[in-house]
Amino acid sequence: MLQGLKVAIVLAEPTKEDPNTQNLADWLRNIFGPLFLVIIGIVALFFLFTREITRFIQFIVLSIVIAIVFYYPGIITSLAGGIVRALGIKEPG
Repeated sequence: MLQGLKVAIVLAEPTKEDPNTQNLADWLRNIFGPLFLVIIGIVALFFLFTREITRFIQFIVLSIVIAIVFYYPGIITSLAGGIVRALGIKEPG
């Protein structure tokens, strides 16, 4: 029974032939970024033409937040660090 577990663990080990995923986030950002902006534009125009100004403003605010996280993912760690420092929480170590 343990022999099968050993074989499964050995087969699950990463090899040197794994694909390079170094630029995967940039590649996905280049594909989905323009699509994201087109969808935002279409939905925003829909809200404007139907005169739903409150929904339009809510949608724009939410879109800006999502775009910031999508295009600048490092800002999350910066904000978290700032909040930790503002609350006076000391980092371990």
